[in-house]
Amino acid sequence: MNKQFEVLKKSRELVLKRIDGLSMEQLHKIPEGFKNNIAWNVAHLVVTQQLLHYKLSGLNCLASDELIENYRKGTSPTVTLSEEELEEVKELLIGLPDTLKEDFEAGIFTEYNTYETSTGFVLDSIESAIAFNNLHEGIHLGTIMALTKLV
Repeated sequence: MNKQFEVLKKSRELVLKRIDGLSMEQLHKIPEGFKNNIAWNVAHLVVTQQLLHYKLSGLNCLASDELIENYRKGTSPTVTLSEEELEEVKELLIGLPDTLKEDFEAGIFTEYNTYETSTGFVLDSIESAIAFNNLHEGIHLGTIMALTKLV
């Protein structure tokens, strides 16, 4: 499992490196042909990881209910993050992988509610959810990379 945690941490470092230096306007711009922006994608990564790992394990999420409601699957940008909110999202983005690893090693994930993703993967354990989340993160890293070329 250590490799899975390393992949998650590295993926998030790549996201932060990619968006470093972008203005708030660039982070919130939705280019033609896209339905969301960079800021939405970054917050969506935080939210999805929390839902797949914690909520489906019957545990409390470490992201706020408001963040979850605004950036979960099926949402689109309806709010603009303030600079302060964006900093909070970045802190969660970089810090939550360590928390996940610590919680996993502490054995808090004792149950898991089976969930079929929109891509057809069936998640039936925390281990399968961690692996799938890394795929999900890679997809959104690719989207963020494309968006940064257009803003």
